[in-house]
Amino acid sequence: MCETLLVAACYYGAGRLGLSQQLVADGAVVTPVYPPTGVALACLLLFGVRCLPGIAVGALLVVASLTAPGLSAVGVVIGNTAAPLCALLLLRAVGFRVSLSRLRDGLALVFLGALTAMLISSGAGVGILVLTDKLATDDVWLVWLAWWVGDAMGVVIVTPLLLLLHRARLPPPSGRWGEAAGLTLVVCVLVPLVTYSSVSVLFLVFPILIWAALRFQLAGGMPCALFASVVATVAARDEAGSFGRLTDVETMMKLQAFNGTLGLTALLLSAVISEQLNTRRSVERACHELVEALQHLNAGGPGSTGAPGRDGR
Repeated sequence: MCETLLVAACYYGAGRLGLSQQLVADGAVVTPVYPPTGVALACLLLFGVRCLPGIAVGALLVVASLTAPGLSAVGVVIGNTAAPLCALLLLRAVGFRVSLSRLRDGLALVFLGALTAMLISSGAGVGILVLTDKLATDDVWLVWLAWWVGDAMGVVIVTPLLLLLHRARLPPPSGRWGEAAGLTLVVCVLVPLVTYSSVSVLFLVFPILIWAALRFQLAGGMPCALFASVVATVAARDEAGSFGRLTDVETMMKLQAFNGTLGLTALLLSAVISEQLNTRRSVERACHELVEALQHLNAGGPGSTGAPGRDGR
């Protein structure tokens, strides 16, 4: 019961946080990044299907905070619960590792856990709204696209960060602490400046993101991507900086393209670097073991053990 309540509380908190950054496009309210999908999938990957009741309760609380309970609310809750469960089953089927230490893990999370599984939540949600006459048919594709991308970006950006935090350990003091502090300062200063600049220079965020992913893998890339996504979402909501003088639809499309590219770059580049580092460590370990084996064989040879030679002495 305590675990169910905790998962529900985390889901609800993430839902309210995501809904606080809503955008309006042609009269439809959209959420560029919906964190609860990432929270739900991370809980399922870490603790198993026993988290499903908590996810369902959390989804019901989020929906109840927006509209009166009814058939549409039930449909949305079912879709938001089934989508992360489907993502879990798909990821288990391909041997997904929560360490995200291989490129195949990053690709599986993006294409199976995010883009494929979240078709369920977006399809169920939009479908039930159409069936209950709460959504005009002219807005179906726009709302569906925004719903699908928002849920998918929640998985791409939030799930890796939660998986990382679950296994995080404080590293020993080293010279990289200075680089980490410098990177944090650059991100906190430069990302808002670039985002709120009257000149559209959002692309300048990507060299910083690449630096973070190359040097610190997921621990650097995903927080950087999340921070940039939040800053860009706030700027888009305020129609400021790079998102000024755009129509509602243009703002939504630009923001979702930016967030999607951020998440994919951080996740996949971090996975590639981690896989290369793990391969190098494995090779070094194998070479070290081979050297030890050779030394052991040499130490056991006739010349070093004092065994008698051919003349018997």
